[in-house]
Amino acid sequence: MVIKDAGYLLKIAAIFQDIKEKRPLIHNITNNVTINDCANALLAIGASPVMADELSEVEEMISQSQALVLNLGTPYPDIIAAMVRAGEKANALGIPVVLDPVGIGALLIRLGTFHRLLERVKISVIKGNMSEIKTAAGYAANSKGVDSCEDMTDGWKIAQELAFKHDCIVAVTGAKDIVADKDRVLLIKNGHQMLSEVTGTGCMVGALIGASCGVTKNTFLAAAAGILLMDIAGEKAYRLLQENDGIGTFKMRLFDCLYNLTADNLQKGAVLDVE
Repeated sequence: MVIKDAGYLLKIAAIFQDIKEKRPLIHNITNNVTINDCANALLAIGASPVMADELSEVEEMISQSQALVLNLGTPYPDIIAAMVRAGEKANALGIPVVLDPVGIGALLIRLGTFHRLLERVKISVIKGNMSEIKTAAGYAANSKGVDSCEDMTDGWKIAQELAFKHDCIVAVTGAKDIVADKDRVLLIKNGHQMLSEVTGTGCMVGALIGASCGVTKNTFLAAAAGILLMDIAGEKAYRLLQENDGIGTFKMRLFDCLYNLTADNLQKGAVLDVE
């Protein structure tokens, strides 16, 4: 069942509008490979990024922020300690925490860090590709480095199982994106294959989810909003490409399209399905 009007679209559009009006400060302890991309994506939609990972300042920084995004892309020991400290402080202040378990299906140190964070920090949203989410849920998964080699078969069931286990929202990016809590599953049928061909789009989605969580207590729809922002911008960026344009031009267009997105674009462009 494809929904065009179930209240979801209006609420997602309102979340995006609130980001532009409230300009939430989003604290990112994120992947060094994509840190600049995440900062620019947040700026493009109207949020304010801060990329503070120094252990001595993370508590002070999170105290000024509206959401915390943790990304395991480059998990140095000091970074891991900063994530734990920032996450605990965010919990104490009631600030939402988004966790992107990059590469946990391929590297044991990342999987161990993921479980350590779950033990110490209450996570609002776990966002990952299918391999990462299967690994997080305790299933064997195939990955190639940080990339997923899994299709989306039974993805919504696995996402919902993980959501129930940790009492959080689970967002899965792939050919069809999935947002799940213990009671609901939303499928997002937007996006373009080219989004998987440039570095940083997955990390940027985590940051965009963080911005959405920073303006609403509805983390289920915040996760959907963050994914839709990237998916619809990706569709628009692809349509703007001309002959001989490639991934470099696509990435540049992607930031332009994020910057120019409107709440109306989200309402008219979103293709959602409910399990």
